[in-house]
Amino acid sequence: MLDPKASSTIRPEAVIVVTGSELVRGDLADENGPFLAASLARLGLVCRRITIVGDDPGLLESAIAEGLGADLCVISGGLGPTHDDRTIELLGKVAGRELHVDPELERAIDLVGRRYARNVGSAYHGYRAGVRKQASIPEGAHVLGLAGTAPGVALEYEGCAVVVLPGPPSELQGLWPAALASEPVQKVLVGVPPFQRRTLRFYGLSESALANALEQAGGEGGGITVTICARERELFADLFVELGAEARADELESALAAAGPDTLFARDERPIEVIVLDLARAQDLTVATAESCTGGLVAGRLTSVPGASDVFLGSVVAYANGVKEAALGVSEQMLAEHGAVSAECALELALGARRALAVDVAVSVTGIAGPDGGTAEKPVGLVYLCAAGPDGQIEQEIRFAGGRNQIRRYAAVAALHLLRRFLAQIGDS
Repeated sequence: MLDPKASSTIRPEAVIVVTGSELVRGDLADENGPFLAASLARLGLVCRRITIVGDDPGLLESAIAEGLGADLCVISGGLGPTHDDRTIELLGKVAGRELHVDPELERAIDLVGRRYARNVGSAYHGYRAGVRKQASIPEGAHVLGLAGTAPGVALEYEGCAVVVLPGPPSELQGLWPAALASEPVQKVLVGVPPFQRRTLRFYGLSESALANALEQAGGEGGGITVTICARERELFADLFVELGAEARADELESALAAAGPDTLFARDERPIEVIVLDLARAQDLTVATAESCTGGLVAGRLTSVPGASDVFLGSVVAYANGVKEAALGVSEQMLAEHGAVSAECALELALGARRALAVDVAVSVTGIAGPDGGTAEKPVGLVYLCAAGPDGQIEQEIRFAGGRNQIRRYAAVAALHLLRRFLAQIGDS
């Protein structure tokens, strides 16, 4: 994050506290911390830490007390009706604020509870104690709204704006705009200039090569912070630029781009699946996938994008050889000679998907995800890809390291990037 010494801008500091024993047990991965941190960075705040803590009251109380030393403290989770939902109670204790039942909030939660009880056919009287618990808020707190029966709350405490939001990510994100618009948060945000953020994304470039390019260009500082991070085999370089440092940022951006011009594929944060669909849409091309070892992961990423159906028509998950033959016309003789994990099979899968699904372009992926099934000639992690269109195809062989799920995810990303390259070549021809 930004080093305040590198700039004359004094930026408010934020702390995020994420609570839930399911997170520290490893049952769920935290989505709220990254979402909140990214949002606060876009607004120009410096997120100093994200603390993940279970439902233990002593640990949670300590985490809240530490968070209240920041300019902004955002707490997620622990707002339900059960015994282990203690966030509001402990916030009131730390801040020295008595809890009181908010009548309007109680009525709103009661209405939601009655509706839920009616829908599931259960008696409502069992919900009443939970309603009062969830409608209890610290003195001086503002209610931000409801997500289900959990309220969002904002208050001021000794120069700190405190926001408490529900734990489920969709509920937290639904109340986040109201949190940002609340009076305590607005007092923190007033007069804070947002960072100018520049993003470069590479596929096929090493972190060390990009770090070396940054060093050769003089490194960060002078109002610029650079973060380099690998995510799912893509490499992100983010420049956070203070007002007045734009010229230096131009130099750094050019130097970083020159480190791997053939691997630089985007200067924005669009996911690769969105980039692929945009390329296909711009050329009025339809797309499909044929997948073996990835089991539909490529199609899953494409169909996660709203509106994908205008260019993505479908997928065939041909896991067994019999399905490869019957659904996509893969040759029995080719399978006998080269095997299902081969460049020849990847080609026939892609061509078969084009025919079977009547699309312009298809991408295929076949490989050995492990942990078993590898040989000396074809080890675990070996993956073959092919993208085929009306005027030819491109193929790729890659060897990934890692466990089964990691190899499958990496193979899906590789297939999307091969498809991106292929669509870009069509557009340039």
